[in-house]
Amino acid sequence: MLLSATASFALAQAMRTTEGAPLGEVFSFMSGLYFRGKLEYARAFTPAGSQGRRIGIITTNRGLLSPAVRVTAADLASFGDVDIAHPDARYLEPLRRDAEAIAAAVPAHGLVVLLGSIATGKYVDILLDVFGERLHFPAAFVGRGDMSRGGLLLRHARSGEPLDYVPVLGAIRRGKRPPKLPRLA
Repeated sequence: MLLSATASFALAQAMRTTEGAPLGEVFSFMSGLYFRGKLEYARAFTPAGSQGRRIGIITTNRGLLSPAVRVTAADLASFGDVDIAHPDARYLEPLRRDAEAIAAAVPAHGLVVLLGSIATGKYVDILLDVFGERLHFPAAFVGRGDMSRGGLLLRHARSGEPLDYVPVLGAIRRGKRPPKLPRLA
């Protein structure tokens, strides 16, 4: 729908230009609740003046990008050419490069918070290799599926109450499913 030549909504029209559209908006549209929750949460708990430097979106072939980076239909097609479930230098090298740059910039006692699933190693393994014990994630993620994590993140972003973070290193990566979140009014 986003790439349809007949789509008339603003985001689709922007994708048909050479300038493209902001990556955060594009991924929010394509992923729905889960990514929208991640992005809203990250923005809620990152100072406005530093969001471009402190919020990174994992891409399949360009490493970590700011949500404000503009992408085109060609960029999306190139993202689709790389399968992150299997070791691929086109994915791993840019991700490692950007993670190492962040590791060098974050103070030794600083935390790096991953707002993604830790159930598989497709990005956790390389991030753990770079950040070690500094890599944390919301403890409430264990056992939750994508949509539940997205809903949880949205609730906390809107309440202004951050989640509790725990180190990924040594964490239980899969757990019992927690109770469903209550419906929002």
